[in-house]
This record gives sequence, C-alpha cells and structure tokens, in this order.
Amino acid sequence: MAFVQFTDVSLSFGDRDILKGASLFLAPGTKAALAGPNGAGKTTLLKIAAGLLAPDGGDRAIQKGARISYLPQTGVVYRGCTVFEEAERAYQSVETLIRRQEEIGRELEGSVADDPRTLALVEEHHRLHEAVEGSGYWRRRDRIREVLSGLGFRDGDLDRPVEEFSGGWQMRVALAKVLLENPDILLLDEPTNYLDLEARDWLEDFLRSFPGGFVVVSHDRSFLDSTVTQVYELWNGRLTRYEGTYSAYEKARQQELETLLKEWEKQQEEIAKLEDFIRRFRYQASKATLVQSRVKQLERIVPIEIPEGMKRIHFRFPPAPKCGRIALTVEGLSKAYGEATVIRDLSLMLDSGWKVAFVGPNGAGKSTLMRLVAGVDTDYRGTIRLGSGVTTAYFAQDVAESLDGSRTVEEEALSVCPTDLIPSIRNLLGAFLFRGDDVFKSVRVLSGGERSRLALLKMLLHPANLLVMDEPTNHLDLDSKDVLLAALKAFQGTVLFVSHDRFFLEELADRVLELECGSVPRFYPGGYGYYREKRASLDAEASAGPASGASGKGVARNGDSARPGAASARGASAAPAGAALTWEEEKARKAALRKLQKREEEILARLETLGAQKAAAEAEMGKPENYSDGTRMKRLQEAVSVLDAEADKLNLEWEDVAEQLQAASEGAP
Repeated sequence: MAFVQFTDVSLSFGDRDILKGASLFLAPGTKAALAGPNGAGKTTLLKIAAGLLAPDGGDRAIQKGARISYLPQTGVVYRGCTVFEEAERAYQSVETLIRRQEEIGRELEGSVADDPRTLALVEEHHRLHEAVEGSGYWRRRDRIREVLSGLGFRDGDLDRPVEEFSGGWQMRVALAKVLLENPDILLLDEPTNYLDLEARDWLEDFLRSFPGGFVVVSHDRSFLDSTVTQVYELWNGRLTRYEGTYSAYEKARQQELETLLKEWEKQQEEIAKLEDFIRRFRYQASKATLVQSRVKQLERIVPIEIPEGMKRIHFRFPPAPKCGRIALTVEGLSKAYGEATVIRDLSLMLDSGWKVAFVGPNGAGKSTLMRLVAGVDTDYRGTIRLGSGVTTAYFAQDVAESLDGSRTVEEEALSVCPTDLIPSIRNLLGAFLFRGDDVFKSVRVLSGGERSRLALLKMLLHPANLLVMDEPTNHLDLDSKDVLLAALKAFQGTVLFVSHDRFFLEELADRVLELECGSVPRFYPGGYGYYREKRASLDAEASAGPASGASGKGVARNGDSARPGAASARGASAAPAGAALTWEEEKARKAALRKLQKREEEILARLETLGAQKAAAEAEMGKPENYSDGTRMKRLQEAVSVLDAEADKLNLEWEDVAEQLQAASEGAP
C-alpha cells in the first residue's frame, strides 16, 4: 500500500512557528480535508507532503514507488501547445516506462533463458507492463476528453492554443493534469476556486470514486461534506485529526472553541487582577514581597491563544431604504455580442425582499445580466425598470479597480462607513480577512483578492435596497462566508447574486433564475434545492421523450407552471396554467400593471414629502419660542394631525395598490 507519512514535523519562518510536532498519514482510501484559518500554513503543509519543501525537523517518509500529484492554489501558466496536448503531458511518466519497456524487450532478444539477469529483466518488464496497463495510457485520448469535458471545456476548446485561456481556465487544465496522472496520493490546494457548479459536481463525483488517497483544501463547505471522511485541522502550528464530515468537524470544533474561549476569558480576568495589584502597590515598600509574588505568578501563566481567524464576527447591513413592493421589472430583454445571443426574450417581475440566484454554465450570461440590471451596460433590447424608491449597489469582479490607491485599507472602508458602524470598523475589516497591521496597508499594494474583499465590504456598508452581486464569495474563507451569509439573510432588501458555492446558494436563495447559452431563461419559484429537484425531474421527462408529455424544446421552465418564450418571477406572469392570454389581453394586463406601478410611485413620493413636512413641523414645535406660544403650537399640532391623516389614507391606498399589483402580475381576474 503506497503511503506518505511524516511524524513530529516542525517548521518556522522567522520567529513564527508554522508547524509544531505535526504528524500526518496518507494512504489509498484517505479522503481528508485540511482546515484552518487563512495564514495558518495549509499550503506549506501540502508542499512538505509533496516533497517540495523540507521541514526544519521531524521525519518524512514516502513508500518506494508511491506517486504523488500536487495542485497549487495559483500560478500555473501554460503556452506553446493546445489544451489537449497540455493535458496529454500528464502521461509523460508513463511514456518513460514504455521506453524502458522497449529497451528491456531489445535486451531480451539475444538473452539466455536461464541467465539470472534474464529473469530479472523479465520480472521488470512484467512490472512495467502492469504499470502501463493500469495507467490507462492506451485509452488516454478518451479519458482526456472525459476529464476536460467534466471540468467545463467544450469540444471546440481542446484544439485551441492554451495561452488563449484566462488564468482560471489554465488552472482547470492544471487540475485536469493531476487527475489524469492517476496518482496514489492527490494533494489539492483550493481546486474549487475556478470551477462553476457543474464542474464542482463533476469533481465531487471523481473524488468520491477515486481509489487513491487525497487531501484537499477548499472554502466550499458542501463540496467538503460531499467528499471527505476526515478533517485535519492546522491551528497555532498544531495538526489535529477529526473523524467524520466537515460539518461534523465544525460542530466538534465549535464546542471546543467555546470551552477555550471561556478559559481564555477566565485567564484574562486573572491576568488583569494580577497586573492591577502590581500597578497599585509597585512602589510601596511594605507590599514589595506581595508584588514580587504576583510578578512571578504572572510570569508562570502560559497564555491561551485565540487566533484572529477563529473569533466569530457578526455584521448587519445598514437599514435598506424604503421602496415599493416591486423591486425590478424586465420585459422582452435580449442581449447579443455580435451574432452571439447571450440573453433571449427575458421577462420577469421580482418582489422586494427576494433573494434570487442566477445559475447556469459559464458563458450563459449571468454576469451580463448583472451588468444590465445594475445599469453598467445599457446596450440591449427590451425594458429594465427598477421599482419605486429602489436603489442599487453592484459588486463585480473588476469593481476593485475603482478603489483609491492613496488610502490605507481602513481609510478606504471608513470613506463609506455609516456613523453608527465606525466603532466596529476593525471587526468588520477582520471579518473580511484584514487583521492586525493589514488595516494600515496601502490599497495600491493589495493583491487582487484583497482588493476584491475590500470592495465587497465597501459595497455592503453603503445603504441600498437592491444588491447585485457577482461572485461575492470569491477570495473569502469559510468564516468570512458565514459572516456575509448571515448578514445577507438578515438583510431586508432584495439580493440578486451569482455564486459557485453550493452551501451559500442553498442557504440564501429563495428563487432561482436559470440561464442557458442563447436559450430562454427559466425561473423557479423556490430555493436552490427546489431548483435542483425540479430540473432533475424535467430532464428525466425530456429524456423519456414525447410519451412523457414533455416537448423538450422551447419551454420556459417556471417551476410548477410554465409557458413558452419567457421566464416569469410570479408564477406564470400571464394566465393560470393551461390558459394562455390573447395578445389583446396581455397588452391590457401590461397597461394595468404600468398604471398601478405609476400610482404606487406617486403614493411613495407623496409619503416621503409628508414625512419631511411632518419632521419640519415637529422641529418647529421643539423650538422654545414656539412651545411658549400657545396659538403657534396649536397651529403646528393641527398641521401635524392633517399630515398624519393624509399619510394614513395613503398607506391604506398603498396596501390596496400592492394587492392589485400582486393579482395583476399573477394574471388573476
């Protein structure tokens, strides 16, 4: 059995201990996650296991002949060949075996049968033959296509020069190569960073059936729960093994951490008491013996360390500005780049407060739709209309370029921070991985990931009621994702988002909009789990053919009801199931909707004016020269009463209009 093992391994950088007596055993069948806060040394540990880095102390052993493949987090660049040719290089070691096999074959041609050297050559030839056959080399072309397809490459991509692809896609090629090497031990450092949901699903299936052993670092909780049966945690230089899924590890670790925090708090109280005694009686001769005793007590205390990355931080959004019931209306939206249509005939209406996930393969138009809704791209056909009082905040991957390089991280965050959150700004920065002296870094020296995290925090600090977020979970560790998820779930406004983190999708989305390249988008009136079940059911019906009653073509799957031609966010956005509207009826329905929406906007505008007038009147009532004037106060009180009465009437009308909007948008009579 091939294995990798190291025992009592230690490693230091400067005065910091990265590893302190770490022990690890990997063998075929090992399915392990490597966990720990950012900066704990997970990548360093993987490099030691791969033999790329020598430890300061301890023993590292690899069984003779054991094959290890390592995928780094970033930095892989290929050029000078096609995607297929680069992937085929995964078999170079096998080609070396084949060449040796051929050499032995030539040596055996003139050998003597009972010569001991001949017997040794025959045995070596047999071992090489078994190794080559077991590698799948002779079926490699089909296997290469299968793996590249699973990781998201289309047939037409395989013959393209590899340098045409972005860094993320080149990392997919690197991942394909380590999987094709079919090693005994796989070491994967954040392999999910550049994968969409479909590719992650494929990788999950691969790892579940992988006969060798693997260690994986990932910030995707669902991916880990689906693939690992044990967790190694690196914390404060110590490596600890936990049996079970990643969620089981988190539960056990949280209980341990709560106990540790209690002990830490108790120790802090003891230290504070000792330091206070020393400070108060340091200069009193009569207390000198007692002071020295306390000093020695203080020196004997071994501090309990709580790394910054393990401290739970909570964050709440600024209150969302008040807006109408409808957050967004889209009618007949289409978007093309040249002759390639990315979004086709999209119509939907989204209520305020919904959390809508945009899903679909790469290139399906998710980011494009985000830019259209945010108003960044105005080149399209159709209509996009924000609801009354709706204000947007947009996060995109390139939004980090708008940061002010002359400021520090803390100054940039403070530039948009609401007054009531200023005392918590350090904690908020810590939640997004800016800890300790990181807050004093100049923005211009930040990495791309750091700039993205800072831009995300700035967006979240800015009051808005429609958040448009393209991959907000990138560059966040699991703790930071949890902070973001909790804040978004508590947020009262509307969220439209794209994410390749399944746990994040399952926890946040209450509606799903599915986009497919050049096809009609499809709306699902349920969470991500509902979408997956419905999609699987519809795919099964389509595979069954006409007898199942599914046409398989041109149908917009809208959850429990559907109609050809458009995705709808309110049931079928037309007639009840089975009763299509005529052109005249559809036109009348849209006209009624526009009229109701206009009235809603008028009501909200008037309510805002009334609120301002009431605030001004109440401010006048608070002035000494007015509250001492009985006649003046009576007029002001009467004015406030009139304003309140009108506001009450308008609020009742608003509720009625909202109900009519709901009924009209659902096609109710």
